[in-house]
Amino acid sequence: MISFTVYGKPQQMGSKTAFVRGGKAILTDTNRERIQTWHSSIAAAAAAAMDGQPIMHGPVRVAVEFWFSRPSSHFRTGKNANLLSKSSPEYHAQTPDVDKLLRCLLDGMSGVVYSDDRQVFETFASRKWTISQSKADVIIDSPRHKRERR
Repeated sequence: MISFTVYGKPQQMGSKTAFVRGGKAILTDTNRERIQTWHSSIAAAAAAAMDGQPIMHGPVRVAVEFWFSRPSSHFRTGKNANLLSKSSPEYHAQTPDVDKLLRCLLDGMSGVVYSDDRQVFETFASRKWTISQSKADVIIDSPRHKRERR
C-alpha cells in the first residue's frame, strides 16, 4: 500500500474537441494545460511515495479524497469573516465532476504507480471542502495475491 498527497487544485479531464487541419483529424482536450500541470504534480508525489519500488502489476484499488478550498462567498463578512455563513454548502456537490477528477488522477499515475490505469478494479472517490489548500489525498492498494474462487 502507498499513500500520498498531491497539492494544488485537482483538475478534471476536459471535453475532447476534434477538428481537421491539413487533411488530418486532430483531437484536443479543452483543459490540456491545467491537466499537464496536474499530471506532473501527481507523478512527482506518486514517485516520491513509491520510493524506488517497482511499478505495481496486477489489479489495484484506489481511494482518493479531493479537497477544494472554499470560496470567499462561503464565509461571513466583517469581524466574523473567518466563520462559515449559514448558507455555505456542507458537501461539495458541484463541478468538477468526481468521475472526471478520478479519470484525470488515474491517468496521471499510469507509468509511475502502475503500468496502465486499466489495472484499477475498484475506486472510492469523494469531493470535500477545506479551509486550507486544495489537494488530493490518495491511497493505492493491491489485493492479496490468491483468494478463493467462488
